[in-house]
Amino acid sequence: MLKNEIQGLSKNLFEEVRGWRRSLHAHPELSFREFNTSKFIKAVLDKQGISWQEMGGTGIVAMIAGELPSERVVALRADMDALPITEQNSTDYISQNKGVMHACGHDAHTASLLGVATILQSVKHCFGGVIKFIFQPGEECLPGGATLMIRDGVLENPAPGAVIGQHVMPSIPCGMVGFRRGKHMASMDELKITVTGRGGHGAQPQDNIDPVLIASHIIVALQQVVSRMANPFIPTVISFGKFIADGAINVIPDQVFIEGTFRTFDEDWRNKAHREMKKIARGTAESMGGKCEFTINRGYPFLFNNEALTDELSGYAIEYLGRDRVLDTDQWMASEDFAYYSQLTDSCFYLLGIRNEEENITSSLHTATFNIDENALETSMGLMTWLTLRRLGNQ
Repeated sequence: MLKNEIQGLSKNLFEEVRGWRRSLHAHPELSFREFNTSKFIKAVLDKQGISWQEMGGTGIVAMIAGELPSERVVALRADMDALPITEQNSTDYISQNKGVMHACGHDAHTASLLGVATILQSVKHCFGGVIKFIFQPGEECLPGGATLMIRDGVLENPAPGAVIGQHVMPSIPCGMVGFRRGKHMASMDELKITVTGRGGHGAQPQDNIDPVLIASHIIVALQQVVSRMANPFIPTVISFGKFIADGAINVIPDQVFIEGTFRTFDEDWRNKAHREMKKIARGTAESMGGKCEFTINRGYPFLFNNEALTDELSGYAIEYLGRDRVLDTDQWMASEDFAYYSQLTDSCFYLLGIRNEEENITSSLHTATFNIDENALETSMGLMTWLTLRRLGNQ
């Protein structure tokens, strides 16, 4: 059976794919600067005899055509950028680029997709149709590399009938995967607020307009957007991670800078919430004698997994892994620029388990101690290969 062949090929290729992942992990590059990563991918594709073209700056699109008759087209996507985090692991393949780390698993996504391409290239006599491999830059940074790839025609010539992607998930044990039909991941907007008052001596607050106090009230007041304005049936999050008041123990500054994020699953509510947040912040500042500039950088839309496609692929995953290793997962308030593909064509984005408590591989995404159980790479490339062939109508 072809499934047994894929499982065998995945097992045989595992050591090489793990090496690719470790090399990528040791040499991470930030969003839209993935120059060496792009060269690495091209070199692997060239070695396998797989044609490719540049797209979206540092992005790459490769293509394999099966030798049997079929007009179906499937696209597979992996992102390849890293994050501005200083790694705190003690592995042999720790990041060699100071202050940059693959803390979101994009090294695993890229290495896995290279493995999938290698397997499919070796069995192209067994299937029909076309497979596009999307190695995408800049997922971690607006405007998102997906927008550049789409602009440059990644969903054209030929147009895929389905786009499939995956993301490592530390909460799911290695060897398991998770699917969610419908709305899967949240939209994301960047919030940037400047509060202006009148600074002065901390011992003379009566002579000042304290932007620190005003900014603090704004952060508290904005929580009512979630607790009192949002429909309880529409998941909504507002969080602030940066608050800069560059004064001193006895110096009240003139300005305070705040940055945060807003996430939800409904576009009408998203637009309304934008208006309400600005109204609340400006009104709060003015009522206390200050001023507020509120900028919203509109980010990724919510990610929608086509129900029929997701049901189909989760069924194929059960065929490949067994029912006990395929989970139904909840909505996730993180955001992903894969959402842009999902807004334009039938798409499915599923989660790959990487957790191993015995090996203490449990750290969350975007942390300095993030790592993966590399055995997940074998599961990843074998499963994605199987999903692709089944979607193309091959067994």
